[in-house]
Amino acid sequence: MSRPAVLVARAVFPEVVERLSQHFDVEANPDDTPWSREELLARLAGKSGLFATGSVQVDAALLDACPQLRVVANMAVGYNNLDIAAFNARGVLATNTPDVLTETTADFGFGLMLAAARRMSESERFLRAGQWKRWRYDTLTGSDVHGATLGILGMGRIGQAIARRGALGFGMKVIYHNRSRLPAEQEAPIGARWVDKATLLAEADHLVLVLPYSPESHHAIGGAELAAMKPTATLTNVARGGIVDDRALIEALRERRIAAAALDVFEGEPAFDPGFLDLPNVVLTPHIASATVATRRAMADLAADNLIAALTGGTPPTPVNPQVLAPR
Repeated sequence: MSRPAVLVARAVFPEVVERLSQHFDVEANPDDTPWSREELLARLAGKSGLFATGSVQVDAALLDACPQLRVVANMAVGYNNLDIAAFNARGVLATNTPDVLTETTADFGFGLMLAAARRMSESERFLRAGQWKRWRYDTLTGSDVHGATLGILGMGRIGQAIARRGALGFGMKVIYHNRSRLPAEQEAPIGARWVDKATLLAEADHLVLVLPYSPESHHAIGGAELAAMKPTATLTNVARGGIVDDRALIEALRERRIAAAALDVFEGEPAFDPGFLDLPNVVLTPHIASATVATRRAMADLAADNLIAALTGGTPPTPVNPQVLAPR
């Protein structure tokens, strides 16, 4: 009996590819060669599974062109690259990799926020440029994080992990806005307080974005929202590009309508607005919030677990649309 065929669309740990090869006929991409849409479609011909990353777009047209495709295992917690409505309509399973990157991403998000508040990137550039000649009382003075008000937009797993770091490690007051309020027993240990979005923007000293990207959250932070923030506030985005209107943020930073920003994600990444490069008061990183060896390996292993289970009669551990697994 022939084995299912799967496509690994981006480079991943060789050990993970080897593990998949024990179950499937695997076509991999060890060189991480960028494939055009047409080449991706050609390579998916006859494949039952796709091991994808957030850069691989799977929409209704692709699913229609690949009717044999049964599962797409996304090596990411977010899945805005997958058209879930189209998956549901065609009975195709989508999976993601939640939980395994929560603490690592929270570490990085909190670090970015600290870097923006204390002007760390700006200070390093100042030193490297040979500008540090003497001490002065106001050289590169930033804002305190300890005891400040931490605002979180999107209070899922990562948001809660960042809130714990702020409340328990830095004595911060935590306010948050989310579509649904957390149970009281989750709020109480960190003193978190649900507020409406307007209050969140007005009161936060340091605002961190950790909400999923969707059409509803597109430009959730735009010109009006930035204008509602304190001029001393910082903004940190470790969620997804598109949640922030990057052009509006550049203008707000340039005009010092907010103090600073720290960004790990951008609209249209890996392309990004070059206007950011001229700003001293922004910390920029290339979508690496989950980038530790242990975490990326755990993400890859979980994506492989999902793919193997889905195509060998098991139960995928983290399905996005489990309803398609139900007998019909």
